[in-house]
Amino acid sequence: MGDDAIDDVDEAILHALQEDARNLSSGDIAERTGTSGSTVRKRIQRLEGDEVIKGYSAEIDYQQSGYPLRMLLFCTAPIPDRGEQIPAILDIDGVVSVQELVTGEQNLLVTAVGETDSDITPVAQELLDMGLKVVDEVLVRSHETTPFGGFAGE
Repeated sequence: MGDDAIDDVDEAILHALQEDARNLSSGDIAERTGTSGSTVRKRIQRLEGDEVIKGYSAEIDYQQSGYPLRMLLFCTAPIPDRGEQIPAILDIDGVVSVQELVTGEQNLLVTAVGETDSDITPVAQELLDMGLKVVDEVLVRSHETTPFGGFAGE
């Protein structure tokens, strides 16, 4: 991050945004943090500028939206190349996320969604064509998230 370290107010802002970035105003967050709306707006701008906040996105229930299959593909890539391959992996139709893993043989975790097996199989093939080794595939039934409690001062 820039010159400013993250303090308790920043953490409270981050926690609030994780809970409900769409429906909380800067005034709502100011009430939680004991600051002013303008302070909250400035802090959010700084956190965005420093890329602590990397963006805002909708949490999609893929099953409800017609894509009932969520597959985790554990892959192995040559260590010097794994990070560089992430943008190309994200360009594969059906891929919704990539995580770079730093321990173990499996060093990339690719999440893909689709309607049927025939939607997921081409994703695995494209990963193989990129020179990745698909070590394991896991079908996910559900996926839930929660805001990081460390930002709540807990």
